[in-house]
Amino acid sequence: MDLHTTSLLVWVPLLPLLGSICNGLLTLVYAKSEHGAPRGLVSAIAVGAPVLACVIAFTLFAQLHGLAPEQRLMTQSLGTWMQAGQLKVGMDLMLDPLSALMICVVTGIGSLIHLYSVGYMGHDRGFSRYFCYLNLFTFSMLVLVLGQNLPMMFIGWEGVGVCSYLLIGFWFTDIAKANAGNKAFITNRIGDFGFLLGIFFLFAFTLHHGGATLDFIRLQDFFHSMPQGAAITTTVATTAALLLFIGAMGKSAQVPLHVWLADAMAGPTPVSALIHAATMVTAGVYMVCRTHFLFDLSPLAQIVVASMGTLTALFAATIAITQTDIKRVLAYSTVSQLGYMFVGAGVGAYSAGMFHVFTHAFFKALLFLGAGSVIHAMHEEQNIWKMGGLKAKMPVTYWTMLIGCLAISGIPPFAGFFSKDEILWQAFNHHHHVIYGLLLLTAGITAYYMWRMFFLTFHGTARDHHKFEHAHESPWVMSLPLVVLAAGSAVVGFLGVPHLLGGSNMFGRWLEPVVGLVEGSSYPTSLEMNLMITSVVVGLIGIGTAWARYSKPVPSTEPTRAVWWDILWNKYFLDETFEALIIKPLVAFSKVFLYRGVEEEAIDAAVNNTPRVYAGISGAVRTVQTGLVRNYALLMLFGAAAIALYYLMKFASLQ
Repeated sequence: MDLHTTSLLVWVPLLPLLGSICNGLLTLVYAKSEHGAPRGLVSAIAVGAPVLACVIAFTLFAQLHGLAPEQRLMTQSLGTWMQAGQLKVGMDLMLDPLSALMICVVTGIGSLIHLYSVGYMGHDRGFSRYFCYLNLFTFSMLVLVLGQNLPMMFIGWEGVGVCSYLLIGFWFTDIAKANAGNKAFITNRIGDFGFLLGIFFLFAFTLHHGGATLDFIRLQDFFHSMPQGAAITTTVATTAALLLFIGAMGKSAQVPLHVWLADAMAGPTPVSALIHAATMVTAGVYMVCRTHFLFDLSPLAQIVVASMGTLTALFAATIAITQTDIKRVLAYSTVSQLGYMFVGAGVGAYSAGMFHVFTHAFFKALLFLGAGSVIHAMHEEQNIWKMGGLKAKMPVTYWTMLIGCLAISGIPPFAGFFSKDEILWQAFNHHHHVIYGLLLLTAGITAYYMWRMFFLTFHGTARDHHKFEHAHESPWVMSLPLVVLAAGSAVVGFLGVPHLLGGSNMFGRWLEPVVGLVEGSSYPTSLEMNLMITSVVVGLIGIGTAWARYSKPVPSTEPTRAVWWDILWNKYFLDETFEALIIKPLVAFSKVFLYRGVEEEAIDAAVNNTPRVYAGISGAVRTVQTGLVRNYALLMLFGAAAIALYYLMKFASLQ
């Protein structure tokens, strides 16, 4: 594999960073101003930075595409970050087909979300602060996907974690929103601990076997040079892969570390679109695919990834059935779709998992921004049971969200059909038939709850007439990104048309130099076609069920509240379980043992008693200082006698 260097690569993450710095300075300069920094200037900087980065990203993509497949690797070194003994970690960036794909998605969809935010956040006093955080978020994600080694990836990994905390809790004067930011940050730290352990483990093992390295290319060569199939190889790969996957579970919201993602809806809606579509939550899937050489050596790690993905997909989909907040429906939809992506990676079809990352970025960004358009029109109302009849009021939002719902439901020829069907087929093709069956069930549930949301929002009659009367279509700065994303949701799936339908799976072939080629099938072509038709039929059944129940005028509340409904509504009581089994015992332990026992009884007591000890010593010494000459003479006499006695005893012992 030939290496090519490029001086343009650093500008892809650097431009959003510069945008963040500029808007951060403007925020400080205008901190005492009643209206804040000039919105026109802030908007130009905030939107211009990712747009320019996007232009450079596509330019680099074109350059990479012009090379032979085996030569598609560009690097740029920015110097040495740390060096200790045999370990040398450089500030190195790497562009290959996988990272090139991601920077185009992050900057492209990120630019649309930035543009949309100009209209959505236009009246917010924290306008410049918001864009400072949003640009910084984009910078962090770009560092994550471009890093050539695990420490560089971890810098971006932690960067998006910090920015998510700042953006989710953006309206921090609301205690609920501030708590949501804290929950996201703390939950991600749990996963990040596993990620760090995985990095340390790889460092220690490679150091012990000839030279420490955390560089992706060198790590891959290192593990390929180990005896294939040997117990030591499998054990090391399994340990490292599972530790890294713990980090992916936190960042990409897999059960049980998914609990932060629904509460992340407390942030502004464009933030939800950026987190859920193109950036943070897909970082875990990207990391698994980037370190595929570890998972390829460990069947156990692969089945764990696929099983957790399946559990998460079904678990989140059932919860979404009952949600009434339009953003929470989409949040649990994201958790479920992330499960599909991990199944693709877990069965060894990494390109299929990344293809769903790619298509999902378009239709999920579209759905979130469409939801934001609805919320904006309904004066911040998010309850779908207080909407209805908005089709006539918001035609652009209606038709674009219609495309998004068709895409996520897997209806051909929209993007979600191609990527979701590929994952279903690969699960079946790799003989994971139970996983295939559960994912097929999840596909039907997905279609049901998405169209439940759609029909309750846009069809039927208005259930809150006051807000309905004032509803209106969003301005062009918000509608234009919806149209662009809808077009993408309709066509990008054709990049991965399978051979069965006469295509060449261009997407899979593009990623082949990085993650390898998906294995062929031992099943007949007719079976693959039948399974494809089955998945479409299941999606149509879900849509039809939602149509029969919710398309006509319905009451202002859910018509049924059975026991199973309450369980799903309360998210299987998982938050309450964590509260009872983990949080309260930890708080009690902290109060009783750490605070009262360690801090008050040990540390505070030691600190408070130290002056008393010194006071006692000084008091004893002070009694000697009488100021009377006869007392001092008497002490000198005793001292002289003691010295004489010492020498007499010493002389006697020598005799």
